[in-house]
Amino acid sequence: MTAQVSTARPAPPLAARRPPRRTRAWLHRLDLKGSPYLYIAPFFVLFGAFGLFPLVYTAWVSMHDWNLLSDDHPFVGLRNYTELFVDPYFWNALGNTASILVLSTVPQLVMALGLAALLNSRLRGQTFFRLGLLLPNVTSVVAVAVIFSQLFGRDFGLINWILRTLHLGTVDWQSGTASSQIAIAVMIVWRWTGYNALIYLAAMQAVPTELYESATLDGASPLQQLRKITIPSIRPTIIFTVLVSTIYGMQVFAEPQLFGGGGPDGVTGGKDRQFQTLTLYLYEHGFNRFEFGYASAIAWVMFAVIVIAAAVNYLVIRRIRSAS
Repeated sequence: MTAQVSTARPAPPLAARRPPRRTRAWLHRLDLKGSPYLYIAPFFVLFGAFGLFPLVYTAWVSMHDWNLLSDDHPFVGLRNYTELFVDPYFWNALGNTASILVLSTVPQLVMALGLAALLNSRLRGQTFFRLGLLLPNVTSVVAVAVIFSQLFGRDFGLINWILRTLHLGTVDWQSGTASSQIAIAVMIVWRWTGYNALIYLAAMQAVPTELYESATLDGASPLQQLRKITIPSIRPTIIFTVLVSTIYGMQVFAEPQLFGGGGPDGVTGGKDRQFQTLTLYLYEHGFNRFEFGYASAIAWVMFAVIVIAAAVNYLVIRRIRSAS
């Protein structure tokens, strides 16, 4: 037997298998500059698919007579917008939305600031109270609306029972404009006050304690410390909560819809539309009448109103800050 001689070439050294230095440098630069974009690409893909595309498509639909019960969707230009601006129901919904926004946002943020200041002081069981503040926010909005609808019931509601006990008469909370909006505002206040209070509390805990110690030595009361130290120190957080509350208040939907019973009165905001908001008005035309072109125009006008309201709030708060 003869030994077989291997004819395979030996493997080249590791350095010979590497790409040229210029290629490696180019790959390195590509990795440094391209990797960050690759990491954030999923967000932009999802945003484009579920955010940007529906936004642009809604603008296109708003310029058509788009009814789901019809196969033809003729182009009408800005006719949906012109009809919207002369519709008294639209202006009624806008006024109701603004009224509920003021009735719910102002007391909510003032109460949240007070609760946060209280929890920021030396208090036993702080963790328990903080969890208690968060419970209304994690409660289902349907459960909140059902409970408060019972509390504000005309015949057997707890609020009217207290009023009768005090010989103050009763109130048909759902039928009146002011009474229904107050009831809805109370629901919103109860649900979101604790959430904003925790945001304020987190900001307050970042304020240096030396400022409070110096103020205490100078004889400043807790209320003076709140006005002179706490509020100026957490002003950016206050601006944030005002803007977020404004945006949410302009889009309020579940509370008035469920307060009306979830039926026709829930969509129209009562028999006289006394608490119909912009979102209920949009829902009525889009999902009850299937007028998607008109509903899309309402959506874009809502978007413009929210941007204007947020910008006005920001400018007013900024003016107050610069003046102080």
